[in-house]
Amino acid sequence: MMDLPLHGLVVLEFSQYLSGPSAGLRLADLGARVIKIERPKTGDAGRKLAIKNLWVDDSSLLFHTVNRNKESFTADLKDANDMELVKKLITKADVLIHNFRPGVMQKTGLDYASVKEINPRLIYAEISGYGKKGPWKNKPGQDLLLQSITGLAYTTGNGHNDPVPFGIAIADILSGAQLVQGILAALIRRQKKGVGALIEISLMESLLDFQFELLTTYYASDQQPKRSKNNNGHPLLSAPYGIYKTTDGCIALAMMDIWTLAKATDCKMLEEYSNDQAFAERDKIKAILAEHFSFQSTDYWLTRLQQDGLWAMEVFDWEKMMNHDAYKCLQMEQILNVAGKKIITTRCPIRINGERIYSDKPAPKLGEHNEKVVDELSSDE
Repeated sequence: MMDLPLHGLVVLEFSQYLSGPSAGLRLADLGARVIKIERPKTGDAGRKLAIKNLWVDDSSLLFHTVNRNKESFTADLKDANDMELVKKLITKADVLIHNFRPGVMQKTGLDYASVKEINPRLIYAEISGYGKKGPWKNKPGQDLLLQSITGLAYTTGNGHNDPVPFGIAIADILSGAQLVQGILAALIRRQKKGVGALIEISLMESLLDFQFELLTTYYASDQQPKRSKNNNGHPLLSAPYGIYKTTDGCIALAMMDIWTLAKATDCKMLEEYSNDQAFAERDKIKAILAEHFSFQSTDYWLTRLQQDGLWAMEVFDWEKMMNHDAYKCLQMEQILNVAGKKIITTRCPIRINGERIYSDKPAPKLGEHNEKVVDELSSDE
């Protein structure tokens, strides 16, 4: 069995839904012991958040995918006895994660200032929607809302259409990954200097950082980026960057020389344009290409484009991707056994010394590890 780098670290996860639990998941994949502190009876609200009404035992499929390899300890934070146990856990923990709104942990007496008194070496990591200050601090930190107000949805879709959001909860996933980065950095400093840290991430800041390329351009020019009217792929990039329909599917074109593209595709109308015009005239160029590509198959165009070294790929759906050797050789799938059912999910994408990381321990039942944790705390007294 692989010697995982975070083995021996204890993480307390006061989190729900996706952003905080996704951070806990990555730490668990890397070897940390992650204990979810959940409400009695109801637990993490994500247990009941079913996507496409998919359930496994009494929790949603989504809950199982993001909470595998963890333990569950239920505690009523308004109960003095339960709080005493939680504080004992905090004294032994290395990391505490939460993704509640500003003020929630403070009301329970588990804000950073209070917890630091219990365990000065603790890495206290929190995710909020919009930060602790400002007029939006108490607004719901929901992914689609954040994509909308940060301008991210505005960057996607064709210029004459309405903005288009990502098809995944990108704010939650990014903020969870960035929280892990902050935690690991703080753990390294603690190893050197023996001090804890407060790590703060907000969904809004994560999405603003995600758009650093676009925002830096806006800061310099004071002009909104304009999406292509046709086949938009990136508001700052010139033609032909985008996705185009063929007779039997779609192809994606990245950055490339216009004249080389014209020659490779035998597109005479494209020869009238130079690379210097590729941005200013991108809508006209893309309209020409869209018409041109619509008369032949995906394989036909990919053969012509790729033999000239141009960056082009077919647009796959998941079924087609999973049947390709490029996907199969990655071995990205792992199986969880839950209540006699098999769940196929993705593995951790990190490899260590050439070895893939698999963690097939299923998500815990609510309060499944209470007895184990209490026994451990008792034996340490």
